Amino acid sequence: MEKDHGDKKTIEKVPGGMMVVPLLFGAVIHTFWPKSAEFLGGFTGSFMTGTGAILFIFFFALGTGLDIRSTGRIARKGMNMLLAKVFLAALLGILASRILPNGGVTSGIFSGLSVLAIIASFNAINGGLLVALLTPLNRKIDVASYPFFSIQSGPFFTMITLGAAGLGQFPWQALLSTLIPYILGILCGSLDPDMRKMFAPVAGTLVPFFAFTLGYSLDLSMIVRSGFTGIIMGIAVVLVSGLVMWAADRFISGSDGLEGIAASSTAGAAVTVPATIAMMDKTYSATADSATAIVATSVIVTAILTPMLTMWYYKRLIRTNRLEDQMKY
Repeated sequence: MEKDHGDKKTIEKVPGGMMVVPLLFGAVIHTFWPKSAEFLGGFTGSFMTGTGAILFIFFFALGTGLDIRSTGRIARKGMNMLLAKVFLAALLGILASRILPNGGVTSGIFSGLSVLAIIASFNAINGGLLVALLTPLNRKIDVASYPFFSIQSGPFFTMITLGAAGLGQFPWQALLSTLIPYILGILCGSLDPDMRKMFAPVAGTLVPFFAFTLGYSLDLSMIVRSGFTGIIMGIAVVLVSGLVMWAADRFISGSDGLEGIAASSTAGAAVTVPATIAMMDKTYSATADSATAIVATSVIVTAILTPMLTMWYYKRLIRTNRLEDQMKY
């Protein structure tokens, strides 16, 4: 019998590895061979620069996982978490716009920091991480509620956040364009459970593909320059969003707050947001690349810190006998 070398497990030893490793691989190719997509052409060249088409399929598959007929309690909890996350990102975006220059910080230790980087990092939760943390703990309601706020992982709510904060202008066609694949997925998944079974798992398999295409738009030197800022961003996401999401889960949803702590992360899909926003509003073109690097670093940092904080709080709930029983719902 041939030995299984466990390549996937090796990649996943890197926090957010299925997103981060292909992204870095794409950045390496672009840094040392910037014209490779043009040289190769054909299917391969189109793939290397074809982020948009891949993301359409990704968000369609993600949408099929949401059943609009799910129970009210699960839906309410999911929507509470969604609104808390979006409100926090909008508030931070408004505050940052009053402090940071229009083109972001271009020098110093916080080089690359911009309103776009902040909102993209705070606006999306790492759903795979949340599910992986809470499923072994039998948090059935928490896991079931995730699809109701998974929509914040895409660019739509970032556009809404920027627009509501007066930080961007997006025509209704652009907003609709980002929402169409998700709506189609929701309809297909809700009308036909077999469609959900077929397409929902596809979202995970597409991650390394669009991660590579995003990485191909980056330069390694920019990633290095934005590294420190990305680390600070990741720490801030865990501490600030962890507190806000805990409060929303504890006092609005009436739960024990564990899901809120587990939601203190940056989604891997958030790496796609800066480039997409720049396509829709050219005023963000100057900060899109550095924002992508910062968000990618935040994904790694939160993938390390969020599980640590979640398990600490879980043990504390057990010690204080305040752990919610979610075995039945």
